[in-house]
Amino acid sequence: MKNIYILIIAIFTINVSNAQWTSQISGTSLYLISVYFTDANTGYVVGLNGTILKTINGGNIWTAQNSGTTNSLVSVFFTDSITGYVSGANGTILKTSNGGLNWISLTSGTTSNLRSVYFVDNNIGYIVGDMGLVLKTITGGSSWISSNVGILTTLFSVYFFSPTSGISVGSVTISNTKKCYILKTLNGGTTWTTQYSDTSYSLNSIFFVDNNTAYVVGWDGKILKTLNGGNLWTKLNIGNARALSSVYFTDVNIGYVAGSDTNNNGIILKTIDGGNTWTNQFTLSSYNLNSVFFINTNVGFAVGNIGTIIKTKNGGEIGISEFQGKMENTFIYPNPTSDKLYINLLSINDFQNTTVSIYDLQGQLLLNQIVNQGKTEINISHLAKGVYILKLNNLQTKYFSKFIKK
Repeated sequence: MKNIYILIIAIFTINVSNAQWTSQISGTSLYLISVYFTDANTGYVVGLNGTILKTINGGNIWTAQNSGTTNSLVSVFFTDSITGYVSGANGTILKTSNGGLNWISLTSGTTSNLRSVYFVDNNIGYIVGDMGLVLKTITGGSSWISSNVGILTTLFSVYFFSPTSGISVGSVTISNTKKCYILKTLNGGTTWTTQYSDTSYSLNSIFFVDNNTAYVVGWDGKILKTLNGGNLWTKLNIGNARALSSVYFTDVNIGYVAGSDTNNNGIILKTIDGGNTWTNQFTLSSYNLNSVFFINTNVGFAVGNIGTIIKTKNGGEIGISEFQGKMENTFIYPNPTSDKLYINLLSINDFQNTTVSIYDLQGQLLLNQIVNQGKTEINISHLAKGVYILKLNNLQTKYFSKFIKK
């Protein structure tokens, strides 16, 4: 019987490094807020305390760069393979012209927090921030023109789909009531009109798929979509409320949203039908995710709090073939099972400070239980028939196993 159990583990277990989203070693525990890749190998991440990280091998190794500031950096954008911009707290604007070897500080003319940077070409760029502030450059950042959207709202994200046409989103709190705004310009930021407003939540990120189709995400699980360049916005249904921080689409149908769930664990939602339905992917992140970016249909990155960087090579999907490996001194049986699952850890060191969690294939947490003895019984009678993922987690390691509920 023991050999049968070992065979089950050999077939169905996996180390965390082979999950659909895998952790990258960032080398920092600081909050990471924005990520941008210029090609499949070269990417940049910015965060608190002037943090700038760079990879040249697709995220295998991240190297800290000298930003020359301790101000928090919250947005990064590159116009080509070597020219990039970063915006941040206290009016910070940084530019590199050599792929991050050197970053120079640009004069912004403000001490406001600058929360999002976007360039439409090598010369024309926009930055938005607190109190409705909009900065525009037509000289590649050597000078900036300051204007305002006309509402004292904090602007969290800006996206231009032509040199003169763009949208910015944000929110403001008045008399303890939060109100969000979607604002649009057709004349390069000279004037802005309100396209959408609502109360009680903040809008944090915008992404255009084409000149007409765009998505906006925010707190309380809000996802909005337009099919006519922002003239009309429709709320999409994703179920339970979540804090959504960032949105990215790889084509008209496939998109991703990053944020956190109601327990402040990092989540990524995926749609393959243009936002009609969303599935919760299995990220394994214990911390809020602040930014998501995809290089192509399959390869993407997300970054978040406490130095979190995660990567997928297959669009965040998960397959049975991924669950291969070996977990020593551990038996999980029977498999398939109908109502009870048993976990037998042979050594007392194996189950000290260990928890068992069960997820569905979309990464939704269904059960969490302490393993307080060598043999633990898990009641799964309430689960529907199907395939589930079991995670064992302690201070030393994490292991995963698939099991079938029949």
